[in-house]
Amino acid sequence: MEKKPFVTYEQLKEIVKQYPTPFHLYDEKGIRENVRAVQKAFAWNKGFKEYFAVKATPNPFIIKILHEMGCGCDCSSLTELMLSEALGITGKEVMFSSNATPPQEYKKAAEIGAIINLDDITHIDFLEDLVGIPKTISCRYNPGGVFKISTDIMDNPGDAKYGFTTEQLFEGFRILKEKGVEHFGIHAFLASNTVTNEYYPYLARTLFQTAVELKKQTGAHIQFINLSGGIGIPYSPNQKPNDIQIIGEGVRKVYEEILVPAGMGDVEIYTELGRFMLGPYGALVTTAIHEKHTHKEYIGCDACAVNLMRPAMYGAYHHITVMGKEHLPCDHKYDITGSLCENNDKFAVDRMLPKIDMGDLLFIHDTGAHGFSMGYNYNGKLKSAEVLLREDGSTQLIRRAETPRDYFATFDCFDILKDMKW
Repeated sequence: MEKKPFVTYEQLKEIVKQYPTPFHLYDEKGIRENVRAVQKAFAWNKGFKEYFAVKATPNPFIIKILHEMGCGCDCSSLTELMLSEALGITGKEVMFSSNATPPQEYKKAAEIGAIINLDDITHIDFLEDLVGIPKTISCRYNPGGVFKISTDIMDNPGDAKYGFTTEQLFEGFRILKEKGVEHFGIHAFLASNTVTNEYYPYLARTLFQTAVELKKQTGAHIQFINLSGGIGIPYSPNQKPNDIQIIGEGVRKVYEEILVPAGMGDVEIYTELGRFMLGPYGALVTTAIHEKHTHKEYIGCDACAVNLMRPAMYGAYHHITVMGKEHLPCDHKYDITGSLCENNDKFAVDRMLPKIDMGDLLFIHDTGAHGFSMGYNYNGKLKSAEVLLREDGSTQLIRRAETPRDYFATFDCFDILKDMKW
């Protein structure tokens, strides 16, 4: 399967005249179409809501588009809560899921009326001492062990730092009910970036069965079940993408098999998708600025791991299109690198691509989630701009590139750098 950029070479040549590379480019048309597809897939559930994982793409312009279309925010830090509040997204439109949570974060979540998703049974007393126990609350569940679908190991929840054990979950519900909680939610994230239509229905079965037993044993009213994230995207062209309509239908069948007969046909289904919502609708655009012929053939770009960390951190694959050369043979083997003083600063290793000339524009696919947001400033490198490709083909700057002044801003309370020349 061929991966095609969501922008043409001619369009991109015009865009780079206005915004120098590197920058992250987002496709508004694709984002909106995908939101509609997710909502259609779960329209059978009257209370369905997608809480976008803000950590994936914490840009107010993007979040505003999602909110206009009915999405809420999944926040996991103080600044993410602040960002949501600044956009007018508060109350039950915010799900706050964190771990090892600092007091000020719980206080902010309570202040804006967010649904709090507790990560640990010890946090019950911690939260009560800080702000009291709300009438609606959620608990994050970790059944432990290895999570399998058939014989395929999907992930290892037993190694994850998140969530209540099964015993703690039942005990936690009893304690919270005694403390006045009236409406409960269950949340779980058991596997990351799955490219299979079976994951969500399989997870749903686990959570639905647990919910039925919780109701029996504790008498708790379970208002919602949050399937969290985990639906992945095909980073490689040879991967078959998930079909959200099949996934939604699979969850519906399990819902009607387990929850409806138990008298729980009013349970709302929530999701917290990040990668699936935005991953394919963002790209890192960079320019080839150096070529090196030593033990290998290298192409050096004006972007580096600061702009896209996943290949360096995980060895993750991101497809690369050499713009304007899409139909030329991939008969040159390159390592595509950045300029960090780290040998793992590579977007691709031994990648077969068309011959790359200096000045060529490289379109690095699938950076719309966990792309810009995972950036850092090692080596004194500066984060790039973010640009939105609007539905009408125009562009909008939605985050300017960092400047040296930004990098040194945290020294502004000292005199040591007062004579720095900008």
